[in-house]
Amino acid sequence: MHAQAACSYIMETQATTERIPRIRRILAAHLRYWKLEPHIAPVCRAVDELIGNVVRHVPGDKTCVVELRLTGRHLIVSVADNDRRMPRVTSSCPAKGGLATVAVLSDSWGTCNTDTGKVIWFSRRVKEAEHLRRGRLTPMPPMRAFRPLPADGPVPGDSGPFPGQEAHRSGRIGAGVA
Repeated sequence: MHAQAACSYIMETQATTERIPRIRRILAAHLRYWKLEPHIAPVCRAVDELIGNVVRHVPGDKTCVVELRLTGRHLIVSVADNDRRMPRVTSSCPAKGGLATVAVLSDSWGTCNTDTGKVIWFSRRVKEAEHLRRGRLTPMPPMRAFRPLPADGPVPGDSGPFPGQEAHRSGRIGAGVA
């Protein structure tokens, strides 16, 4: 029996309106590689909303961690930031943006507190991608703790890949496909 190998991608970045198009291109490239083209537009639109919320509502340090995780039949996307205030749904109209848009573009979504802030996630059901490696299902490493980037100096974790991931790095944004 063959099982779908799980894949993940984690990016730590500063949330700015200028970086949103770059983040969108990076996520779209990973979804294309995973043969999930039908999910590119809704996932990128929902992440745009979540990053935009960090830009608008998080005071001070706007470091965030964006994660894509493909686990068989589900694509789970999350954005973590260092603000402990939980988001509020201020409108049920997706045209006004925000979490209402995320809700429309996903099968499920939610929020949770962390020791250093919060995570907002959403999931979408996917058909099994054809080209991904097949083999024994290996457990995914747990999501690493969220730590803001230092003001100067080396970026924590840039010395090598996360356990179980190959290194594909350029600059301060890291990628891994397990």
